[in-house]
Amino acid sequence: MTRVSSNPAIGEHGPPIPGLIGNGPAMQHCYRLVRQVAQSNASVLLLGETGTGKELIAKAIHRLSPRGSGPFIRVNCGALHENLLESELFGHVRGAFTGAVDNRTGRFEAAHTGTVFLDEINSTTAKLQVKLLRVLQEHEFERVGDTQTIRVDTRVIAASNRDLLEEIDAGRFREDLYYRLNVVTIYLPPLRERREDIPLLVGHFLRIYNEQNLRHVPHVQPKAMEMLCRYEWPGNVRELQNYVERAVVLAPGDELTCDLLPDAVLGQKPRRIGRVRPANLDALVAELVEQGVIAAGPQGDNLYASIVSRVEKELILQVLAGCDNVQTKAADRLGINRNTLRKKLEEYGLERP
Repeated sequence: MTRVSSNPAIGEHGPPIPGLIGNGPAMQHCYRLVRQVAQSNASVLLLGETGTGKELIAKAIHRLSPRGSGPFIRVNCGALHENLLESELFGHVRGAFTGAVDNRTGRFEAAHTGTVFLDEINSTTAKLQVKLLRVLQEHEFERVGDTQTIRVDTRVIAASNRDLLEEIDAGRFREDLYYRLNVVTIYLPPLRERREDIPLLVGHFLRIYNEQNLRHVPHVQPKAMEMLCRYEWPGNVRELQNYVERAVVLAPGDELTCDLLPDAVLGQKPRRIGRVRPANLDALVAELVEQGVIAAGPQGDNLYASIVSRVEKELILQVLAGCDNVQTKAADRLGINRNTLRKKLEEYGLERP
């Protein structure tokens, strides 16, 4: 039985930054960069997989900077439609579009004297990238539907979970915006590249969720810790956080044991429900071909995934055709974000339908 510390250790480079957990070489390198860049007004680009803690790093840079007493404004660029995102970032005036019944202050204006954090900046469209470039260069913009120029003193921290150089090569991201953002780049390593920090993170999350759930689970079974340290963590720290919370809630005693961990961590295939039984797949394929939903042809080893992808591809093609290949209209009709539709088009090789 092992009691896991809930406090990050102090390393040779000084104490970790409050709110950030980890003392391995990779995180020590991040801490040094965060402390150095925080004292400047330079734009910062955070690169890392989903769940590696990019927002925590952005907040740490803001707190340690001379702007720390100013606002910290976060915008998830991948969560909003292009038109909504433009209004969200820059604001709008009354009557600028249907539903604009009042003037609205945008996030850049709200972040004046502080920091604006643009998460998933790789999801922005070419039109928005032009406006973002202007804000970075000139520190000014106009609200949607307005001609009055607004000047702001706002620091920009951007984050991406995709390689922006690859996005530039694919024509989806402006090279000049990339270099304007990329004054200082901080790479956040995935959890599998800093396994030495896993016991510290487990202890940290145990403390949080014991307190939140009025539980007492201070110990971790050695075998359970071994399994946690061996797992690949595709969801990174966020996935570990969820699994520790789950274990605290379900633990019958004061110890986190292997039976409280998900199948994936234990090296087993996760249980799945609601899938078509293999015995019926051939009949389903034949029925879909007969109805003209999908074309006849080889389905591959994973029939379920093959059927779903072929139906989805055909649906996208038909909706696009019905919308004269206007992606915004097609996305609305499909009930998905335009950026999601664009990724689907790339996935199926339909960029130019």
